[in-house]
Amino acid sequence: MDEFTEILSNYHVSDRAQKSLKSVKLILLVGPSAGGRNTLINKLLTTGRYNFIVSDTTRRPRTNDGNLEQNGQEYWFRSEEEVLTDLTNGEFLEAEVIHSQQVSGISMRELEKASLDNKISVTDVDIGGINKIIKAKPDVIAILVLPPSFEEWQRRLDSRGELHSNEYNRRMQTAFNILTDAKTNKDLIIIISDVLEHSANQVDDIVGGKIDLATQKKGQELVENLLIKIRDTLLK
Repeated sequence: MDEFTEILSNYHVSDRAQKSLKSVKLILLVGPSAGGRNTLINKLLTTGRYNFIVSDTTRRPRTNDGNLEQNGQEYWFRSEEEVLTDLTNGEFLEAEVIHSQQVSGISMRELEKASLDNKISVTDVDIGGINKIIKAKPDVIAILVLPPSFEEWQRRLDSRGELHSNEYNRRMQTAFNILTDAKTNKDLIIIISDVLEHSANQVDDIVGGKIDLATQKKGQELVENLLIKIRDTLLK
């Protein structure tokens, strides 16, 4: 991990990759857990115009609900040597060390494949990685996906199964951090995930350069409202 930490502390996309990025259309979705990102991505994929970017990781596949993760679906599972070589050559858009145990990131290989297929790349990212990606690719489209209300958000969380109080509080704190950062991030375009078809159409409009200013204002107000209710929840 020391080698990874060192190279990532001053990482730069290669000149070759930088040129290739100019032809890549990329959408980043960020938002709280159960906010609607994954559902929106799945809807976009059904149109045939979008391609989900599968990140690379150095960790081993895990078993989730009795099913072993598959290479190329949840992640591309690669050796530390392979990932370190690609990082040395500047062949990742971004990458990070996670939990001091593994490295995960977006490979140029995935982005270039989607571009050759004439598709728009889409993936979900942590808000901390957005600024790094924007630095490498200023024309990236970064979208904050919000639930329509605090109450609906809590319902969605509950529908995923009962959460231990510690896990619930962790998700609330993570959401609070995301929304706090989002308040001052001028690069984020807000989508409120109410009606799925409408949300998908909004993404299409944003890709086409159309941004609904009324939705942005409503979204900013929703961010403030969610922050207040999350704070109240965490203080209970």
